This record gives sequence, C-alpha cells and structure tokens, in this order.
Amino acid sequence: MKSAPIKYHRATSVEEAVQLLSEYEPGEARVLAGGQNLVAMLNMRLWRLTALIDVNAIPGLSVIEPRGNDIVFGALTRHAMVEHSELVAKRLPLLSTMIRHVADRQVRNRGTLGGSLVHGDPSAEMPLGCLVLNARLHVHGPNGSREIAMEDFYDGPYAAAIEPDEMLTRIEIPPAPRHHAFMEVVRRHGDFCVLSVAVVGDQKDDGTWQNVRIGLGGLSETPVLAHALMEIAEGTTLSDEVIARTAAAVGSVIDPASDFRASAEYRAHLAPVYVERALKALRTSAPAVH
Repeated sequence: MKSAPIKYHRATSVEEAVQLLSEYEPGEARVLAGGQNLVAMLNMRLWRLTALIDVNAIPGLSVIEPRGNDIVFGALTRHAMVEHSELVAKRLPLLSTMIRHVADRQVRNRGTLGGSLVHGDPSAEMPLGCLVLNARLHVHGPNGSREIAMEDFYDGPYAAAIEPDEMLTRIEIPPAPRHHAFMEVVRRHGDFCVLSVAVVGDQKDDGTWQNVRIGLGGLSETPVLAHALMEIAEGTTLSDEVIARTAAAVGSVIDPASDFRASAEYRAHLAPVYVERALKALRTSAPAVH
C-alpha cells in the first residue's frame, strides 16, 4: 500500500517548522525526520495525516558534542552517527552498545535519535537507553523551549508528551555510571524485541554498587525505570542473593501485553530471568574487588 495524498512542507528553521505545525489541527501534521517508522505507518494507512513537515534541512540538529559534563545530541542525529561516535563510546558506552541492536544497517543510516524517541515504541532500544541514562529532552513550540525529563516523556505507547505544535530539538545526557550491561530477547537480530533489560552502576572500592539504574523494555506500555528493583540493588555488592531478590520483584513493575511476538505470560516468565542475567553481567563488567 501507499500513503493517502498528503501535503509536504520542507522547513529550514525550527521556528518555521513550529509555525507550519501550528497551521494544522492537532493530529493532522507530523514532523518528518528519518521517517523509518512514520513513512511505514503512513504506507500501511495506520496513520492518516494532512501534512508532513520535513525538518532535514534545518541546520544544527545533527550533532553530537560535549557541553560541560553532558553529551548533547541534536534531534536529527542519525543512529549511525551514534554508533560510530568515539565520544559516545567513551562517555556513554551503554548507548553505544544498544545502538547496534537497532534494526539493520539501512535503518540506522537514515533513522534519527529524535525520531525514535518521539515515536515512542515501548520495545525500541533508544527510548530505553535514554531513560536509563537520565536524559533531558528539549522541545520547541510557539511559546518557546521547554525541558522534559525522559522519565516524564510518555503518556502511553507511541504517545510522547509534547504538544502537536512542538518539535523535539535536542537530547542532553549527563555523565553516566561507569559500568553497564544490556540484554534483549528477539526472534531474529534487528527485529522488535520481546523484552530488553538495560542496567548501569558504579562500583565503589569496597565492592558496593551505587547509582544503579535498571530499565525494562517491551514489558509495559512505555519503557520502565524500575525504581523498586533499583532500591533493592543500590548499596549492595550485588551478591547472588541480592540479584535473585531483585529479579523476583520484577513482577511488581511490569504489565506485559500479548502480541504476535510473544504472549504476556511468556514475557512475564522471561523478565526475571533476564534481569538476573543483566545484573550478573553488570557485576562481571567491573574489576574484582579484593
């Protein structure tokens, strides 16, 4: 199938894009970045829009750069740029690991970080990675710019908490914990995941772990930052007993659904298994403390 007839605008500034968005009724216009999800949904007529606002000609939105202690990504930063960035590999290794699980080479060459975050697929890697890394998102609208914490960015599945006349412009990620682990279950490499687990943390000289953050993908309507699990693991040595208790508590923070990839029951069964594996991988990623 092909998309229904649609108007096309090519904005050359953020202000022009916002103005164009504001000329349409809510839900009638969308920003076109990489289009890897949006165009497919239009072609299948799962979405029907009046207009697309192409933002690829806007300068300054395709960057990865340090800003103080933070790393700043423009919303048009391609996945391939993230994948090959030495700065990301050094300062945000979790993101560098996760990006290689995003779809395939063709999608990573064209898809954008901002597009993935706004699309808000609950099984996608980049929303989960940015959640675990405590990202801050900056959106621009008719009333200027505002900042949204990644943890507050979704109202539900595929529902970013931005207004119809706002667009995402940049993502800021603060310094990350030193150690990380990521695991996901997929039917085949590059497919949407059945579930995923991303964890980060810092190991102190006495062997205890601080700044533990545990994120779960594909197990609820949005990516989940599992505060209840983090509280169990924080300040411990991540012993086998602590890891087992943390994994056993996963049922309290997820609400899996059934789809053609897996049943809700299967996801619920796998979740504690992969939380345990991810935490053991995190523990192994740090040097042994004697």
